[in-house]
This record gives sequence, structure tokens and C-alpha cells, in this order.
Amino acid sequence: MAPGHRADLDTGTTTVTAVDRALDSAADGLPLTGERTVPGVLLERYWYLRHEVAYNWLPRWLPSSGVVIEAGCGEGYGAAMLSDAGFQVVAVDYEQSVVDHVRRRYPQVEVMCAGLDRLPIAIGRADAVVSLQVIEHLWDLPGFLAESARVLRSGGVIVVSTPNRPTFSPGLARGEKPTNPFHVEEFDAEQVREMLEAAGLRDVSVLGVHHGGRIRRWEAEHGSIVAAHVEAVMTGVWNPALLELLPTLEVSDFELGQASEALDLIGIGVN
Repeated sequence: MAPGHRADLDTGTTTVTAVDRALDSAADGLPLTGERTVPGVLLERYWYLRHEVAYNWLPRWLPSSGVVIEAGCGEGYGAAMLSDAGFQVVAVDYEQSVVDHVRRRYPQVEVMCAGLDRLPIAIGRADAVVSLQVIEHLWDLPGFLAESARVLRSGGVIVVSTPNRPTFSPGLARGEKPTNPFHVEEFDAEQVREMLEAAGLRDVSVLGVHHGGRIRRWEAEHGSIVAAHVEAVMTGVWNPALLELLPTLEVSDFELGQASEALDLIGIGVN
């Protein structure tokens, strides 16, 4: 659907009038272009939760308090979650309109506009750097990781998450241009491990986001939930069972496990 356009989505049994994603988020002042995920859009709830669940798990890897840099904060909901958890959050994004939105909607978050390869942050200021679902968008990934190491104190932690290429884009080889126009490159678990180690980080581990039991049971009956979303976007026809499922999904419908066959990868390293 084009921005600002309303469309009738045929569900197979009924017709649902769906406001375009940009209009869904217009009340918040940040149109959804496909580059970033925003809360409150029903038809994208599954993808939003795949982002949100990683934020829910962050406290197990981060120090109990301190300064957290969120690199590539997007809409700002994650930075707000970290702030609500007791961290002093400094959010960074390269787009001024996004920074303005975060400043308006989440006044508890310090936010600045900058490229992630040149963070305007002092050496050793941060106790942690968090960058979730961002590294696949970066043209200078080594530069970002070097900057992350620079701003981290000794013993500080970096956590990154990214789609797992073998499951997100089956058949896409290392280094090939992804179909998603906003992704520069997509990675597998070994690449995530290697990039963190190459940045000088230690105690590196790579974990994965997986579907929980309820989604697995839904898929056993209806097929891949990702394939159902792709088909809906391509054809405009939404599976009635998917439309019934989406409003009920929660972060508890996802599990943390090994990197193998994960939906998304979570890389953790210590400076």
C-alpha cells in the first residue's frame, strides 16, 4: 500500500478496512516507511514483538545500572523501556526527524542526532551499548563497532541483534544484497561472532530468538507465519487465522535459545 492510501484487505471470509501503516503511526508523528518498526500497528505486531522481546531480555546481559547507549534508536520505544528499567539512556539516530520524535514522545530519554560510526560520546562513558536490529542497515559496520568499543568502559557490554540470514532470507549467500531495500547485508551466527571478536570484544556469545509453543502450534496447523505475512503483503489477501492470531500475540510467545535455526541473532561481547 502506498503512503496515505486506504485499502480493503480481503481476508477470505470477510473484508477488513485497514489504514495504511503510515496512517496507523501518523498520530505519533513518525510514519512507518518499512525502515523501522513502530508500536501500535496491528498488521505488523508480529514483527514489532520480535524487536520488543530482545529489549525484555536485555537486563540479563547488562550491568544492573549505568549509562546505556542505544545506537540506532528508531522510534524510541526501546530506549524508553531501558529508561523505565532504571538505566541512564543516551539514544542516537542519524535522522533528525526521528530524533525530534523521540524527544517529543519520550522526554525521559536523552537523544542526539549522529552517524553511528562517529558517536558524539566521550571515551569510556558508557556501561553498555545496545543496537538491536540495526547492524544490517549499516554501511560502515566496522566503524560502528570500533566506536562502540571506544565509548565503552573497560568491562562494558555490547549487545546487538540482527535477522538470521539463513532463516530470514533463505538461499541468500554471504555478501549478497538482501531483498529488503533497507538492508546493506544480512548475517549468520558465525559472522556476528567474528565481527564482535574482530572489534576486540571478549567473552563473545551468540544466541537466538525462536518461536514459542503457541506460534509453533499455529504453524503446525496453518504453515509458516512469516510466509503468511509475505503472501499478505504481496497479494493484499490476509489469512483469517493470522488476523485472528495477531492481536493476541505477546513477547511470551518467543523464546531465547541457541543461534542455530534462530529467527534473529543476539550477539553479546565484553569490552
